[in-house]
Amino acid sequence: MLRHRSLLSLCLLALAATPARGAQDEAPARPNILLLFADDQRTDTIAAWGNPAIQTPHLDRLAAEGTSFQRAYCLGSNGGAVCVPSRAMLHTGRPYFGLNAQSFNGHPTLGGQLGEAGYTTFATGKWHNGRETLKQSFQSGRNLHLGGMADHHAIQVEDLSAGEFSEQRTGPEHSSELFADAAVGFLEEYAGDEPWFVYVSFTAPHDPRDPPLRWREHYYEHLPPLPANFLPQHPWDIGMMTVRDEVLAGWPRDPAVVRQQLAEYYGLISHMDEQIGRILAALEARGELEDTLIVFAADHGLALGSHGLLGKQSVYEHSLRAPLIARGPGVPEAQSTSALVYLLDIMPTLLVEAGASLPGGMLGQDLGPLWRGERGWIRSSQLLSMGNTQRAVTDGRWKLIRYPRIDRLRLYDLASDPHELFDLAQRPEHSQRIAALSSDLRAWQTRLGDGLAWTADELIPAEIELGGRQRSPDRWQPEWIVEKYFTTEQEGE
Repeated sequence: MLRHRSLLSLCLLALAATPARGAQDEAPARPNILLLFADDQRTDTIAAWGNPAIQTPHLDRLAAEGTSFQRAYCLGSNGGAVCVPSRAMLHTGRPYFGLNAQSFNGHPTLGGQLGEAGYTTFATGKWHNGRETLKQSFQSGRNLHLGGMADHHAIQVEDLSAGEFSEQRTGPEHSSELFADAAVGFLEEYAGDEPWFVYVSFTAPHDPRDPPLRWREHYYEHLPPLPANFLPQHPWDIGMMTVRDEVLAGWPRDPAVVRQQLAEYYGLISHMDEQIGRILAALEARGELEDTLIVFAADHGLALGSHGLLGKQSVYEHSLRAPLIARGPGVPEAQSTSALVYLLDIMPTLLVEAGASLPGGMLGQDLGPLWRGERGWIRSSQLLSMGNTQRAVTDGRWKLIRYPRIDRLRLYDLASDPHELFDLAQRPEHSQRIAALSSDLRAWQTRLGDGLAWTADELIPAEIELGGRQRSPDRWQPEWIVEKYFTTEQEGE
């Protein structure tokens, strides 16, 4: 098992200590590419990354046989549906500022560039960025869900072939199984000579938190602990605090309810991990495991009780950091780096490995030099953003958060306070550091075309009280979840 490394030791790379897999053999000129993408998965939900309470043997295997990027981030979002801009950035290598997440502004896409380079491209799972961009990106697809979320046990899917979509149908299995079925089917059926690119975009562990019963029961019997930064309610208004996923439990947050939801969330992840195992087994049966570059990532994280929040609409570490693991030809085994990276770095990385053309104007950078030991870092800092309510910058150790609508700053020392619990912004000894980080944040805004003002024209009260607020379930929640988490009896009202 990969030993958990400190998340806060910047640019730590020991890549030269362990030879890359197959270092004695010449790596394939153009590897196959398998991109596995989860939805709403926190970085602390992989056993190999230090969580003994969860079962993820296949993700653990990828970590043990590859390189883990412990400080990967989603840059942010212009609204509450963070998955939409996150995926747009993944498939274009560009920041979401000025990027139409449904048309991509006509920019080249990851799949499109690989297709032009001679790859056979195939997709399955969630695509929340428009039909035309999907056709632009992939030659074919099966069990595609063109939407943001759904009941995992009754998800609407369709296929793509020869530039045309099939009629929509309801999948007969859990979403994670449907998408794994499609990927396994492609691997079993593909008979071409060209290298292939397979994109598997799971809707798990996004709510509804409805894994198969056996996984729910397993984690009900082995309840996960509360996050170290659990709070009953966030102490000030950071914006988007009553969006859809925030109302999945009442305020103040009940520790028992949060642990139940964590159990269901863990169940979705362990079930998804099983399906990833099926895909890896099909790849091995095909005899192409060692010729395939495998990347596992998620679109962002999730609060689920951290800081009194449930969703992902914040710039805290638990919500904008995401897991990222690479395994394949030339990638060192059992290695880890704390270098600051973005998810949008995945596109140029895969294009370079495939020998495909790199479009101009991307913010994304090739991560290969990190795992090859050629560089210890690619950015000295990164911007994080959320709508018009939050901006942050981190250099890996220090993190400054700006809340324009309430005119507040927060400063966290991630080395001593990785859970962002102790604000240092009011301490005089940090005034120069705050000035430097503030300048860096504004420089990032200028670079990315982010016009959000440092202070809003109209301020709102920082204090907020959510206790007793009425809640309603969305239409995707199954009946047992509605009964469990939305009845007045459950709320104790």
